[in-house]
Amino acid sequence: MSTEEKSLNFLEQIIEDDLRNGLPKDKLRFRFPPEPNGYLHVGHASAIALNFGLGIDYNAPVNLRFDDTNPAKEEQEYVDAIKRDIEWLGYRWAEERYASDYFQQLYDWAIEFIKKGKAYVDSQTSEEMAEQKGTPTTPGVNSPFRDRSVEENLDLFERMKNGEFPEGTHILRAKIDMASTNMLMRDPIMYRILHKHHHRTGDQWCIYPMYDWAHGESDYLERISHSFCTLEFLPHRELYDWFLDQIYDDKNIRPKQREFARRNLSHTVVSKRKLLKLVEDKHVAGWDDPRMSTISGLRRRGYTPVALRNFAEAIGIAKRDNLIDVSRLEAAVREDLNKIAPRVMAVIDPVKLVITNYPEGSSAWLEAENNPEDDNAGFRQVPFSRELYIEREDFMEDAPSKFFRLSIGKEVRLKNAYIIKGEGVVKDANGNITEIHATYDSDSLSGSGTEASQRKVSGTLHWVSAAHALQAEIRLYDRLFTDESPDTHKEKDFLEFVNPDSLKVVTGFVEPSLKSAKNEDKFQFQRIGYFVVDKDSTSEKLVFNKTVGLKDAWEEKGKKEENAINNGLKEINRYFKATTDEERAAVERSVAENIQSVTSFSLLQNAIRKNVNNNKSSLLFVNWIFKYNNNISKSDVDQELLEKLNTMSERAKLSL
Repeated sequence: MSTEEKSLNFLEQIIEDDLRNGLPKDKLRFRFPPEPNGYLHVGHASAIALNFGLGIDYNAPVNLRFDDTNPAKEEQEYVDAIKRDIEWLGYRWAEERYASDYFQQLYDWAIEFIKKGKAYVDSQTSEEMAEQKGTPTTPGVNSPFRDRSVEENLDLFERMKNGEFPEGTHILRAKIDMASTNMLMRDPIMYRILHKHHHRTGDQWCIYPMYDWAHGESDYLERISHSFCTLEFLPHRELYDWFLDQIYDDKNIRPKQREFARRNLSHTVVSKRKLLKLVEDKHVAGWDDPRMSTISGLRRRGYTPVALRNFAEAIGIAKRDNLIDVSRLEAAVREDLNKIAPRVMAVIDPVKLVITNYPEGSSAWLEAENNPEDDNAGFRQVPFSRELYIEREDFMEDAPSKFFRLSIGKEVRLKNAYIIKGEGVVKDANGNITEIHATYDSDSLSGSGTEASQRKVSGTLHWVSAAHALQAEIRLYDRLFTDESPDTHKEKDFLEFVNPDSLKVVTGFVEPSLKSAKNEDKFQFQRIGYFVVDKDSTSEKLVFNKTVGLKDAWEEKGKKEENAINNGLKEINRYFKATTDEERAAVERSVAENIQSVTSFSLLQNAIRKNVNNNKSSLLFVNWIFKYNNNISKSDVDQELLEKLNTMSERAKLSL
């Protein structure tokens, strides 16, 4: 490993133990084994960083092996996308391999299994197989075809390969133990018939190996020393080892499977099936939609390889599945973009600002710093003129004392420019402000060193010169799901949590220095957030995607909703102390307002679970959640919990 001292995660400890126990270091070899049935997502990015990171740390080769054993779902498009994503993340594989490279060897081994009485052709229906397989608490029973002769099995298996049978008529099963406590060991399927065109082998094969049969044997053929999988494969390890036992030659490296926890990300889904559903149902514009959790989507959103690698390192390797708050990923990209993204000015909700005492027809080019975090970033020139655009929210005609932006009679600084003072407005027939009029202090140019330039004002606004500004389409992306864990609520379809405000498209204006901006160029729109040039952008029409805001708006929203729940619980205690109907009605209105402000389904569910207890106030609070919040209903709650709530509410004699 690197000489730099660091604490080892448990997978690295396994490797170190193996090295101490005699495994030659030059025999270390790892692999990343994606199935090409969809685009890689952020969870894969962590697995990629793990496997390729181990390769870097131990100076060991890492293979990219495609698990292409199911031609019904696999496409060359996905192979190309996976390779592109891994390269973009900054990793290089030693060898590009495919499970299909080994189809003939796997078939030959299967023949040997049959000859040794370790595999047989089963002709049951899938329903019959499921019934005879038993349950986790009851043993299975042998298939009526388990004792077919070797000759009959060989004949049927060859005819399966030759395409003589329809799909579903026969399978090849390993003969292990139908009474095993591990259901996967109860004569698992090794081959099934699929009359599907394969993206590499064409129509050569009519039978395809199952994952459990192909994976460990592919590891063995490639001399992989350590096969790291996610926790759902822990029950598969016994079968992985059993298959290896049948073919292992002690002259070769025997691969070792070990498992680590998935890193699930809040407000996302990472199931390829669910990601495909989002694409097919057009909730998103494709696999690389910037709202998707795919690596391609994150790349298009403006995420950087450094941010994803740093995120993977920060969350580490765990032994238990856990939910990582997406804000940690957003913080990682903010940290990286803060270092590398040039600062520019853009206005996304423009209103015209006219500086009435600035000479008409005149303009000046002012100096602006590109990135205060980068000493080598230099400066650029931005044009200033009589008419500018500023953000509509940066002006208020009648402003409260704590409004630190522009208002009538109030001074603010224009970034890199002058101090201005609000003087008046122009409105249309509907009362909407169409122009803001202001005056400027000609001696207050930022950085000029004059006394006026050093005058303290309440705020600084960004702006663009109306005469020089470039019009741009700006896509304001937000989290795709409103709930932190959209696909874990068994009573709800994850699509019910799709955020209707996950994309807003506006027309804004950007400074002219962005005219030459190219696809994937990244910028900080000052005071707004980080943005990236989208691939839809052209020389005639600039298109920017919002990567992330400068601050985490969701964290503030989450805290407000948690406070609303806590405040509601505190208020409800006064309900039973009230002496009049008017007092009780006032308490109910106050609690209802708190409850109605909560949109998080998970927060509501947790509040319900925690408060179904013997406390009268808690029980009333739960009942009021159902009464006043439209984001959750009794059908969304576990029936047993609901019955408990009803029983306790009746026992407490709550009048509902």
